[in-house]
Amino acid sequence: MKRRDFFKIAAGTVAAMASKNVWGQVPTRPNIVVIVVDDMRFDEYGSGGHPYLKTPHIDALGASGATFTNAYHTTPLCSPNRASILTGQYTSKHGVLDNSSRSLASHKLHTFAQELQKSGYETAHVGKWHMGNDASPRPGYDYWVSFQGQGKSYDPDLYEDGRIHNVKGYVTDIFTDRAIDFISRERDKPFMVYVGHKAIHPEIQQKDDGGVNLKGGKNFIPASRHKGHYKDKVFPRRPNFGMSDSVRKNKPVLAKAVDFKNSDEIQNSFGKEILDGLISEETIQRRAEMMLAVDEGVGRMIATLEKKGLKENTVFVLMSDNGYFFGEHGLSIERRLPYEEAIKCPLIISHPVSIEKDTRIDDFALSIDIAPTILNATKTSIPKRVQGRSLLPLLQGNKSDWRKSFLVEYFATEKPFPWTHNLDYRVVRLGQYKYIRWNKEDDGHELYDLKNDPFEQINLALNPAFKGIKEQALNEMESLVVESLGF
Repeated sequence: MKRRDFFKIAAGTVAAMASKNVWGQVPTRPNIVVIVVDDMRFDEYGSGGHPYLKTPHIDALGASGATFTNAYHTTPLCSPNRASILTGQYTSKHGVLDNSSRSLASHKLHTFAQELQKSGYETAHVGKWHMGNDASPRPGYDYWVSFQGQGKSYDPDLYEDGRIHNVKGYVTDIFTDRAIDFISRERDKPFMVYVGHKAIHPEIQQKDDGGVNLKGGKNFIPASRHKGHYKDKVFPRRPNFGMSDSVRKNKPVLAKAVDFKNSDEIQNSFGKEILDGLISEETIQRRAEMMLAVDEGVGRMIATLEKKGLKENTVFVLMSDNGYFFGEHGLSIERRLPYEEAIKCPLIISHPVSIEKDTRIDDFALSIDIAPTILNATKTSIPKRVQGRSLLPLLQGNKSDWRKSFLVEYFATEKPFPWTHNLDYRVVRLGQYKYIRWNKEDDGHELYDLKNDPFEQINLALNPAFKGIKEQALNEMESLVVESLGF
């Protein structure tokens, strides 16, 4: 049988079974497309709640499958969380602690791509890796395209076909082109392509002294065709915008760090206008303009899958690696800290043959759940080292025995942003409550009731009425920390 005929028959069989909504009855293993958008907030797309950004293709993807309203990053920082997405492990387990060069460690990660490749999938990595600045291929991929470090928005130097060469064009479009080329290949096996966009990360160049060059909002570079598309648009700021007196009282550890960031020492190094510019309307506008190319790329990939008769049996995952602050809690140039704007994740999963349209899932989902979900969906064995849980039960409507708590962790080990150096933390979410424990501080811990205080403005940690909740959270944190370490 010709490969083309095989896929036509398989696609027809899948389409005929689409109304059954049962993963186990799908006759062929699904293809996988994973898109990770850099620094994308949970509300930074149209149907996610952005007031003016239009993302029709991402919105349509969500409408065709499931949107997770309570998805979270287990470490809200690029390198650690990318490793967590790929391995299904907590940061404290996989060991990629921060954004400094972890090239050697990242070559030794055990990723879901390796498991898929061993089980008969053709695999591809296209785009940002950023677990170490090394751009060379990691294990588990048949096709590899990446760049060193943070790369460039225009005319990037890409490692592909065994060498580094310059490619003209806008990097988001280039990665979409490479992904489509891979999807379009004739093959007699299923495929997985992971696309790590540089968007919507700012253009940042590392300096020899460990610092960074910043230009405020102008660090965010949209495609030329989209530049100025949202000029003069205004993003309504959330009620927790700024560092008010009540914020200082409720968040003493954070207030100390923000004061240091605003000190002459830091201002002279970075420039106050630059730090302020990173939460300006221009920044938010240009980030939205960068998302337009991402959205167009999603539409082009879906159109390619549809043209090849592969859309019905392709699992499509769209998410980010961490969030970003628009001045909430007085924070700029930050995504590391334990508040909702940073740790909450946009997450859409579509698989037309098995997921009901317009599904909304409010249960807790984590970045460490992506690897086991993909392995489970492809009928690939999930190694014992994986710490996340497959989301397939939730996608099938089975919510029994699902997690009611989870852990978020951050290790402040980086040099470029000195105001974060004392902000190691662990967070436990316990139902509607969220407890933040600063690892290097004896006092100043925080407890929030997110049901009644979704913007984290009222710290209940010292309120005697919540002593029992705090003790429950501490006990649960201790248990989850032991679990995260793999004991």
